[in-house]
Amino acid sequence: MSTFDAPSVVFDLDGTLVDSEPNYYEAGRLTLAEHGVPDFSWTEHERYVGISTRETITDWRERYGLRASVEDLLEVKNGHYLRLARASTQVYPEMRRFVELLAAEGVPMAVASGSSPEAIEAILAGTRLDVHLRTVVSAEEVPRGKPAPDVFLEAARRLGTDPADCVVLEDAVPGVAAAHAAGMRCIAIPYVAAQADAPEFATAALLLRGGQREFTARATHEWLTRSARPA
Repeated sequence: MSTFDAPSVVFDLDGTLVDSEPNYYEAGRLTLAEHGVPDFSWTEHERYVGISTRETITDWRERYGLRASVEDLLEVKNGHYLRLARASTQVYPEMRRFVELLAAEGVPMAVASGSSPEAIEAILAGTRLDVHLRTVVSAEEVPRGKPAPDVFLEAARRLGTDPADCVVLEDAVPGVAAAHAAGMRCIAIPYVAAQADAPEFATAALLLRGGQREFTARATHEWLTRSARPA
């Protein structure tokens, strides 16, 4: 990409870089079971994919009539999640290749996630993605989580990049909406296949309907090259 201005690349974490949703589901199931809500299903979990942990728990309190505070529930769920994440979090192999390819070219990169700072740090360190991904923004550090654009705008600010010069990789409806609201191009890689026809995904500059099965580092790198502005 030496003859082009490479865009900065901002990655969502969960479901995009790593397959962490099974761990989030299990952490949520355990937390709700401890507070009198049995049989929390994967289908119920899917409605929260892409939404920050705090906002998920805030909705839980209303939906399930939980008496514990948001802060107490956050502590319990994050504890379960960190234990699971440290034991086993899988990076999508093509995503790792893509990060390494961009790093070799000196492309500015960031992670912008709805997870807590502790969870992001644990995953990036445990998967060794922190070697290349040092700029990190948690939704807990900004006023609003996705679908508001705050995390992506803060990532651009920390990278010193104009939002219009950023490309976001996202797997979920709220994140794609947030990227659009931030004025950033988006590569959408749906985690929940049934959501691929959601109107938010239609705003993506590149939609890979097959999700991670369709994503390859080389093809995505070529798309960035073709869509970059001449230097």
